[in-house]
Amino acid sequence: MPSTPLPHKDTLEIRGHIIDSMLFTRILDQVLEAHGSYEIEQFEVGRTPVDPSYARLQICTDDPERLEELVQSLMGLGMQRLETGDATLVAAEMDGVLPDGFYSSTNLDTEVRVGGSWVRVDNPEMDCAIVISEISERRARTVPMSDVVKGEQVVVGSQGIRVQPLDRGRTGEVFEFMSSQVSSEKPQGLIVRRVAGAMRATKERGEKILWVGGPAVVHTGAGPSVVRLIEAGYMDVLFAGNALATHDIEGALYGTSLGVNLAEGIGVEHGHEHHIRALNTIRRCGSIAKAVEQGVLTSGIMHACVTHGVDFVLGGSVRDDGPLPDTVTDVVEAQRQMRSLLPGVGYALMVASMLHSIATGNLLPASVPLVCVDINPATVTKLADRGSAQATGVVTDTGLFLGALADELAPA
Repeated sequence: MPSTPLPHKDTLEIRGHIIDSMLFTRILDQVLEAHGSYEIEQFEVGRTPVDPSYARLQICTDDPERLEELVQSLMGLGMQRLETGDATLVAAEMDGVLPDGFYSSTNLDTEVRVGGSWVRVDNPEMDCAIVISEISERRARTVPMSDVVKGEQVVVGSQGIRVQPLDRGRTGEVFEFMSSQVSSEKPQGLIVRRVAGAMRATKERGEKILWVGGPAVVHTGAGPSVVRLIEAGYMDVLFAGNALATHDIEGALYGTSLGVNLAEGIGVEHGHEHHIRALNTIRRCGSIAKAVEQGVLTSGIMHACVTHGVDFVLGGSVRDDGPLPDTVTDVVEAQRQMRSLLPGVGYALMVASMLHSIATGNLLPASVPLVCVDINPATVTKLADRGSAQATGVVTDTGLFLGALADELAPA
């Protein structure tokens, strides 16, 4: 701690399960990493495992700007100012540009003080601005930088903001038996049953299940298992890239994935051409849905999505062949379409897709539990490292996991 008292101070507080989650340790480390100091003014420990704890800290820095930056970063962990007035609002000076000092949002439940009242911020999302869309009606929402419109009232600074820490209890209900966020040595059958139970509970609550899938879903032969789950009603929204849909359609038309026979696991003559020929077939039809209507596409994941009303967004990349006519090649537009399908989502299952999983995790509120399944441990750890603290990782073979999940939820 600095020997000379630092002149710029603020007092913040936090309530919740801040000890067993190691959150309080992270808060203190964050202060020291910012070259600040702290004084613990009050600390109350919950008497039982279900009781919340409480801490009040006085934070000090040598510079007012550094203090503001530190306060904002601590609010991202769930702390809030002890005393605060209304939020400061500044009009956006032009489309797609935010005012200097705008508050950078988190994916945690957030409230903003407007006209002396606390207003819940709609659709919590990380790395966005908070816009007060209707001051008279006190409505607040997160808006990505690219979508802010000139004249909109944007929250600047951290005054008048309070953020609720992530409720670890909800995710713990599903994976209470795990002591680590990423698991490769836990009983796989038990994990599958817990995921299946969470998916059933989501549907019983009337909420939607979001899937994020990569092409390995098809390569591993798990396509039929996914189709069974779609038919049973356990997929409402699908986010993927051009590759998943392309290889799924290749499998439906040619029985191969990247030229490898899905039934026998061996390459076939001229099989390397199949995916590009499949793309050409769908492009001739005009879209995946039209290919289904015309009787050209009669099986597979994308066929099941069309016939069972599953909403999907295929986000493109620079490496895509074709692409399919349904693939959204404008990444900003793809983000907009993905955001439009998130209301009502209560559970997310991410399978064998690093980039799309991280992107989707960045769009989701922290209150939505998500499970990431991949054979590569780096995929499931990166998701949590990119801010999706509610993520639980399962390191296992994608095909075997989806087959077991289908047997649990949609027995053949």
